[in-house]
Amino acid sequence: MSERAMSYRVLGENGPRVSAICLGTMTFGQQNTEAEAHAQLDLAVERGINFIDCAEIYPVPTRGETSGSTERFIGTWLARQPRDKLVIATKVAGPARSLPWIRGGPPALDRANIRAAVEGSLRRLQTDYIDLYQLHWPERNQPMFGQWQFDPAKERECTPIRAQLEALAELVQEGKIRHVGLSNEHPWGVMEFLRLSRELALPRVVSIQNAYSLVNRTYEAGLAEIAWREHLGLLAYSPLAFGHLSGKYLENPSAQGRITLFESFGQRYSKPNLVPAVRAYADLARAHGLTPVQLALAFVYSRWFVGSTIIGATTMTQLEDNLAAWNVSLDEPLLDAIDGLHLRYTNPAP
Repeated sequence: MSERAMSYRVLGENGPRVSAICLGTMTFGQQNTEAEAHAQLDLAVERGINFIDCAEIYPVPTRGETSGSTERFIGTWLARQPRDKLVIATKVAGPARSLPWIRGGPPALDRANIRAAVEGSLRRLQTDYIDLYQLHWPERNQPMFGQWQFDPAKERECTPIRAQLEALAELVQEGKIRHVGLSNEHPWGVMEFLRLSRELALPRVVSIQNAYSLVNRTYEAGLAEIAWREHLGLLAYSPLAFGHLSGKYLENPSAQGRITLFESFGQRYSKPNLVPAVRAYADLARAHGLTPVQLALAFVYSRWFVGSTIIGATTMTQLEDNLAAWNVSLDEPLLDAIDGLHLRYTNPAP
């Protein structure tokens, strides 16, 4: 397997230039110490990664005792780096009464909460600006994090999208954030953000950070066309489906990982067709001389609509494996076989 140079893409029409692989950091402060976090960051940069993704809510599972640790760990590392060579992305938490340690339990994505979140992230990250600032999840009624059906009965009052964009526009004008992105969004929301930015000369979103993997290709149904026509990049998170696509839980359902350590992560990955699908993809990988990790990551790395793939690891060995998959190319017969399995096990972890 020959070494392939890292590639870089511009997000959106005039967004940041980012590496095709992004280092995800949601384990920093929970499963990884500050020293381990810095070692991961150093290795990522050494391999050509210039894109680091975090969130005010990290590490996960979110707890009052560790809240903000991820950004703080990145901040102590970032203070020693050439800031203009890196693209730092973070996110504002959406409404969640169950998170009192984040601004008292953020009630809304309104001006006051977005501004307070940005100021907090800037302090923890030890930087004057955030390259890409994302709304972590929509405030409005939407199925998220493993929910898969829209329910009108759950409709509720929420901050208008226009007001959210106006709050972000102020922060762009002040130089505190440079670009705006969405996360865990759906087609209607993306189009509404784009419409309002166009009609009112407000910041235009440059990216959508959604789950995407062999077992969750829902992005392809509606958002892929929007991304192409509107020049948006997908920041694909959970490309290994929280470790399921590594195959480790097939061999040992009690293997150590986020799924077994933290029960709250089970909702998306407890549906009936997941295990048969994971087994089928693992068998396909091995039949072609690949590891399950190589197949899963090479597939996401190769998609035309992916701006950057967010990888995360708890050990340096895992990070090395994830980076090595960049060198794997999938030929057309193998891609056809993947599509065949997808039609048999369609989105078992939406």
